[in-house]
Order: sequence, then structure tokens, then C-alpha cells
Amino acid sequence: MAGSVRGTGAVGIEALSRGAKQAYFVETSPPAAKLIEQNLQSLGIAEGYKILRDDLSGILWRLQREHVAADVVFLDPPYRLQRAYEETLTVLADSSLVWAMTLVIAEHEKKFDPGGEFGSLRRIRKLVQGNNALSFYRIGGRPDLNEAT
Repeated sequence: MAGSVRGTGAVGIEALSRGAKQAYFVETSPPAAKLIEQNLQSLGIAEGYKILRDDLSGILWRLQREHVAADVVFLDPPYRLQRAYEETLTVLADSSLVWAMTLVIAEHEKKFDPGGEFGSLRRIRKLVQGNNALSFYRIGGRPDLNEAT
């Protein structure tokens, strides 16, 4: 959601508009969850999504229990919560939600590096755009050869 207001659901809404069968919006802020719902309704999207409001462990437990396996996971915690990146990526690496073909994308500030490896989840690419960056991860992925070592 580079350059957008936080908590709008823009990335998930874009995925749905391009044919995604299901999108899960994870939002702990009640006003942001309401905004996501309003945005979906204003675009006439009535199905194919769930807005989940719980802590990370509760959400992962629920999704694993429903046997959800994600194709793409997009993380965009508030930039000031830098510890949330490590916690989330570590938990995802050990979760059945993420499988061999899942692409995990973390949006973060360019000046902050969330890390290159979390268990079997490895960064395969980092794309910098202005003051923001996207780090791309896969289970067992090869390291980004374009990244300085």
C-alpha cells in the first residue's frame, strides 16, 4: 500500500478485483476494519473476503484450523512497530498457512531492514521505491543475488 492511507485494504481489494478467490484482511484497529468494510461495500464487493480482528496467534490458529493455505501474504504493520515484522515472519515460517509456493511480501521503510531469514522463510528480493521498500520471502527461497552482502 505504498503511498496510501494505512488500513484501507487496498492491496486485498486490488487482489479481489483481479480475480483472487478469497482475501483475508487482518486488522486489529476497529476504525480501520470499518474503513475496509466500507471500501469493499462501496466497490460492490460482497463476497470472497473475511475481515479478521484478533491477535496474530488467534488468527493463525483459526486459519490453520480452516486449512487455509495462502498464495500471497502481504504484511503492512505500522512502520513504528518494527518488532511486529520479526514476530509475524517468524510465526508465518512455522505456520501451515505458508507453503512452498506462498509469496510473503512485507512493506517497510527503506531505512529499516526486517531481516533476511526467519526459519525456512528467506528473503528472495528487496525492492526499494522512494522511502518505502518491499521485501519478498519464500519458504526455502534462494537469497537475493542483487542484495549487497
